[in-house]
Amino acid sequence: MGSVRPSLIVTGIAGNLGLRLLPQLADYQVIGIDLSPPQTDLPLRFVRMDLGLEESCRELLLLLREVRPVALIHLAFVLDPVRMGVLDLDRMWQINVVGTARVMEALTEANREDSMVAKFIFPSSVSVYGPGLAQAATEDTPLAAHTLPYAVHKMEADKVVQQRAPALRGCSVYMLRPHIFAGASVENYMLGAFRGTPNGPSARATRMREQGKRLPCLLPYGTQYLEHQLQFVHVDDMARLLAHILHKEEPESQRLTVLNVAGRGEPLSIARCIELAQAKLIRVPGKWTFSAVLEVLWKLGISAIPPEALPYMVSEYIMDTGKLQIFLGPEYEHVIQYTIADALADSFAARTAPPIPLSAADESHTATH
Repeated sequence: MGSVRPSLIVTGIAGNLGLRLLPQLADYQVIGIDLSPPQTDLPLRFVRMDLGLEESCRELLLLLREVRPVALIHLAFVLDPVRMGVLDLDRMWQINVVGTARVMEALTEANREDSMVAKFIFPSSVSVYGPGLAQAATEDTPLAAHTLPYAVHKMEADKVVQQRAPALRGCSVYMLRPHIFAGASVENYMLGAFRGTPNGPSARATRMREQGKRLPCLLPYGTQYLEHQLQFVHVDDMARLLAHILHKEEPESQRLTVLNVAGRGEPLSIARCIELAQAKLIRVPGKWTFSAVLEVLWKLGISAIPPEALPYMVSEYIMDTGKLQIFLGPEYEHVIQYTIADALADSFAARTAPPIPLSAADESHTATH
C-alpha cells in the first residue's frame, strides 16, 4: 500500500502561474483555492473562496485544520483589474493586501498549538522597489513603489508578510520578488506593450483582437528610453522554483527568506525587446504626450495598460539575483532554465500579426470603458 501524499494548499490556483505549477505537484494532494475553478484535467480538490471577504479568514482556518497541509503557496492577487473584472480599487486592495493578511492570520492560528504548516511561499514583485532605480536592487533595497495600484499593493502585502513571518510558529516563510513574467501563456502590462495587444474591454478592442491587429510600441523621444534595461523570468521557471522550495529538505537558518528572481544572463535593452517582439516603434514628444496617449487608449477601452503604469514603462529597474544563485547552488540552471532573452522571445511565439498604425487604433471615439 503506497504512502499517503502530503496535502498542499495553493490560493489563486486558476491563474496562469497556478496552472503552470500544477504539473509539478504530482506528489502532493493539491487543494486549490480561487473564485472560479481552474481549467485543468489534473487532479485537485477545488475550494471556492473569496479572500477579499472577512469571513474567508475563518473559512481558511477551518480548511487548514481539516486537510493539515504541509505548505501553503499564496498566489491569489489581482494584477490586471480589467482582465480579472475587479475594477473597484478598494475591492482590489481587499483581495491583494487584506487577503494576504487573512491568509497569514489563518496560518498563525493553525500553527499556534501544532506546527502543522511547515512552509509558506508568497510571490511579491520587482515592482515593490519602485521605478527608476539608480542601481540594481538587492533584497535589502528599500521598498518604494508608487502610482501603480498593483505595485503599491504588492509593496503593502510584502510588508505584511515581513511583519507577520516571525509569528508563524514552526513555519519557514519564503518571499520571492520576481521580475516581469514572460512566456507564451503570460499576459501583463509590459508584454502587452511589446505585443501590441489591444486588451481593453471595448467592442472596438475585441474586433481588433479578432482581426489579429497590433498596436505600435510607443516611447518618448530620447535615446535613454531605448537604452533602459529590463529583466524577465519565464513563468515555467517560476513554477519550477516554487516546486524546488516545496521539495527542499534542508531547514532555513532564518524564518524569512527573501529572493529576487529573474532569468539567467544579462538584462535586455528596451530596443532589443522591441526587436525581439518585431514591434513597430512610434516615438512621441516627451513623457507628457506618452502619458496622454496611454490615457486616451485606456479611456477608449482599447488598451488595458493603466495610465498609472507610466513610471514603470519609461524607467529602469533591475535586480541583483546573486542571492538566488547561491540559494539554488548546483540546481540553478536546472530550475532557472531560460535566459532573460529566451524567456522574452518565447512570449512572442505564434504572435506575428503586423502592427497597425496608431491612427487606426484611435479612430473610434465612442468606445466604452
